[in-house]
Amino acid sequence: MGDTIALERRYGATNYAPLPIVLTRGEGAWLWDDTGKRYLDMLSAYSAVSFGHGHPKLVKALSEQAARLAVTSRAFHSDKLSPFLAKLCEVTGMDRALPMNTGAEAVETAIKCARKWAYVVKKVPRDTAEILVCDGNFHGRTTTIVGFSSEPQYRDDFGPHSGGFRRVPFGDAKALAAAITPNTAAFLVEPVQGEAGIVVPPAGYLTECARICRDRNVLLIVDEVQTGLGRTGRILAIHHEGVKPDGLVLGKALGGGLLPVSAFLARDEVMGVFKPGDHGSTFGGNALGAAVGLASLEVLLEERLAERAAAMGAHLLQRLRAISSPIVTDVRGQGLLIGVELDPRKVSARRFVETLLKHGVLSKDTHGTVARFAPPLIVERADLDWAVDRIRDALREYGPVYEKAA
Repeated sequence: MGDTIALERRYGATNYAPLPIVLTRGEGAWLWDDTGKRYLDMLSAYSAVSFGHGHPKLVKALSEQAARLAVTSRAFHSDKLSPFLAKLCEVTGMDRALPMNTGAEAVETAIKCARKWAYVVKKVPRDTAEILVCDGNFHGRTTTIVGFSSEPQYRDDFGPHSGGFRRVPFGDAKALAAAITPNTAAFLVEPVQGEAGIVVPPAGYLTECARICRDRNVLLIVDEVQTGLGRTGRILAIHHEGVKPDGLVLGKALGGGLLPVSAFLARDEVMGVFKPGDHGSTFGGNALGAAVGLASLEVLLEERLAERAAAMGAHLLQRLRAISSPIVTDVRGQGLLIGVELDPRKVSARRFVETLLKHGVLSKDTHGTVARFAPPLIVERADLDWAVDRIRDALREYGPVYEKAA
């Protein structure tokens, strides 16, 4: 392990501070390090591995398609892209899809589309369109996106930042309504804020946001890169409130944990502003990614993974909330996307996830105070119970632990 980590430190950029572990193999919800020790994956690569490591159907789709045809660019049609797009629209209820690679690329696509819609359809004066975003947002790390982040580290020393964005408080529909002007093109929002610490908005928030946007002729664009495709217990997190947005951003799990696949989806009227040459990607929509994306959607539906996430998530949330520890201040989440808030005066989240590592549980801290738990949706109930026992063991290293009365 030491030589591998030292080599990465010598030749790699220092934009990450990985936990001190070298992983060599994965299967289902489990990972193994270079010493052969087994760990339960409670991060799923931030939902990118929602369907587990090495899912046989996804690996088969990848290997067979890679041997047949991988990349041709969008200069030509492929026999894999159209069925993928059709299934994606069918599953999400959207009219059209534009495939890209990473989630950040899909968000950038949404921003371009919203701006052009504002000028072409809404008739906003050119170069004055504004997009509203939320405090605590995380939509990626491109120069445009970090420019509207409220996290200082994501912004500092990466300017000058482009304009055209304003932030409003997350979870406050009245603040959204007050911020809208005649030049507002869209409201870009996460149904649950992941990077901010698994922040779940009040019930009815998204429904009210959808109503406000509809009444004020503003596009509602929902970023479900992390929450989409079963993670929160529904196919999409917006399905908890029956919301149908004007635009939808997907990524991470769409690539089956094997390669980057993302998409921006929208209503006909919105996507229709794009003309040939307006936007593109050499790799976006490639045959290999389309084959894996289609297989991922089929696995999601055939194995009823959204329903499974709802049941397993409720069980995990209940068991975690039953633990009383002096360092835990809150446990919150939706489906299999759960955050445990820690008292920063007693322990940093980074130190706690390092403690979890010793006990065989892989997690990751966020914002210095939250340990997040988002295992693959295929995780077994017994595995979650094992993880809760290990989490309890880790908490005992920081003080007495009790079970709360039912």
